[in-house]
Amino acid sequence: MIELAPSILASDFAHLADQVERATAGGATVIHVDVMDGHFVPNLTLGPPVVKSLRQATRLPLDCHLMIENPDPFISEFAEAGADWISVHQEVCRHLNRTLNLIKEHNCRAGVVINPATPVDTLFEVLDIVDHVLVMSVNPGFGGQKFIPGTLHKMRKLAEIRAARGYHYRIEVDGGVAVDTVVDVVRAGAEILVAGSAVFGKGDAKANAQLLLEAARSASLQRV
Repeated sequence: MIELAPSILASDFAHLADQVERATAGGATVIHVDVMDGHFVPNLTLGPPVVKSLRQATRLPLDCHLMIENPDPFISEFAEAGADWISVHQEVCRHLNRTLNLIKEHNCRAGVVINPATPVDTLFEVLDIVDHVLVMSVNPGFGGQKFIPGTLHKMRKLAEIRAARGYHYRIEVDGGVAVDTVVDVVRAGAEILVAGSAVFGKGDAKANAQLLLEAARSASLQRV
């Protein structure tokens, strides 16, 4: 099942609730929340208070992507604020298994994220416990970046591993997902599509979401 997860990083925060409502009307089924600490990535964004406010504005699952150096102390805060999914980066978690289980203990779906230069092989020991794997197709920190085609092989590999081992994680992709790239990422195996600028950048979020989903679902019928 293909799902669209609009990233509020690209939205107009003065009209956040309205923009989320428009994207939902266009077919979005998850809302992606980018959390940045200015250390792991060169940018600062939002925290639990914004998640708490957003929780009151939508019934859709909130997918909180923690781009922070030490996520463990914040997992309970984001869960209490209303996060449904919480994902952490392989690159910062010294005890990745423990962190993922901590997320599950807070009744959230647990995801693991890898940057463009991080091999899929680094995830082998946790693929049996994660709910989703998020492949970064840009270097994290800023919206509006150009898609890195070299990340497609990771999606293919994750799909192959899942089929071979009988795992159940879903494959998510974040970075440069737009009408001109979505066909490739879906054919490679991605199922949850994070898109910021393509949904909220120009024009109406509802129409943009519909257009992106139409292209993605068409491509899903052509998977090999």
